[in-house]
Amino acid sequence: MAFSKENIKYTLNGILFVALFTIAAIQISQVSFIKALAISPLIIGIVIGMFYANTLRTHIPKEWVPGIVFSSKQLLRFAIILYGFRITFQQIAEVGLAGLTVSTIMLTTTFILGWWAGVKIFKLDRDTAVLTASGSSVCGAAAVLATEPVLNAEPYKSAVAVGTVVLFGTIAMFTYPALYKAGFFNMDPATYGIYVGGTVHEVAQVVAAGGAVNEIAMNDAVIVKMTRVMMIAPLLIILGILISRRAQTATGGGKKFNITIPWFAVWFIVMAGINSFLVNIESLKPIIASINQFDTFLLTMAMTALGMETSVEKFKQAGAKPVLLALLMAVWLMVGGYFITKGVVAIFGA
Repeated sequence: MAFSKENIKYTLNGILFVALFTIAAIQISQVSFIKALAISPLIIGIVIGMFYANTLRTHIPKEWVPGIVFSSKQLLRFAIILYGFRITFQQIAEVGLAGLTVSTIMLTTTFILGWWAGVKIFKLDRDTAVLTASGSSVCGAAAVLATEPVLNAEPYKSAVAVGTVVLFGTIAMFTYPALYKAGFFNMDPATYGIYVGGTVHEVAQVVAAGGAVNEIAMNDAVIVKMTRVMMIAPLLIILGILISRRAQTATGGGKKFNITIPWFAVWFIVMAGINSFLVNIESLKPIIASINQFDTFLLTMAMTALGMETSVEKFKQAGAKPVLLALLMAVWLMVGGYFITKGVVAIFGA
């Protein structure tokens, strides 16, 4: 047991080890040129974690490994719960039916496309396909992290999925505003904001892609994006039920499987509800800001620990197929998302 009397010292050493790497990742993210590129500490954490995994891993006591695993599993669930303090139900109301509809359609279609194409076309295993689909359809690296416990996937598969999110999310961050300014996107700033929020991967990338146009575009983009983030909870609950039922079907119904409900996703919604009541209380705003800072630290710890469990050899095994799958979803998000956003806004208004 990781926290038994005999092992707790080593486990805590492992957690502290991850925390030190996390501090370094956060400090690196504050370097001016990295900050300008909107590269989050979560991404930096997984990169330096992978650097460690492929260079210094053999020099660290193996007794510390349970602490690293704890950071990538249990701390992750707690971090996802606290992520609810970044969202309010008021934000969803502000963006209206147009933003909510675009978010729902793009999340659903992209996730289904990713799962189906990953397994049927690219012949990927279920976990890699679903993790990659989750990252592209919801909110990037944080969604991959949230989905991993539901699947009980191997860490390297999450790392592969995060890698595709970083690649195509970064491309989208620069491509969207460039195409808008060049006149390829025939839409006003508010509609463009809905489009960006409903189709770009990471929250930081959404801020950059929206802010490159103007403040109206950025505000609408962020609000729509946060509705997508909130949808991770029902998505994970449905996913858990589907996986349990498929497992039961695979055994001919002879063996009973408990339905896996990711309770951390339920608590995520509860925290968002609490935040919705507290967000306008001025005296509590510094506390909520501190919670969000702490949550960023925990999420970065989880990503760093994930990287520490990922070797280059695992990436080689995955090959180019996850990248091709992510490319397919990125094209759908950009092209399909454009026409869906235009159609929805024509119906409901921006």
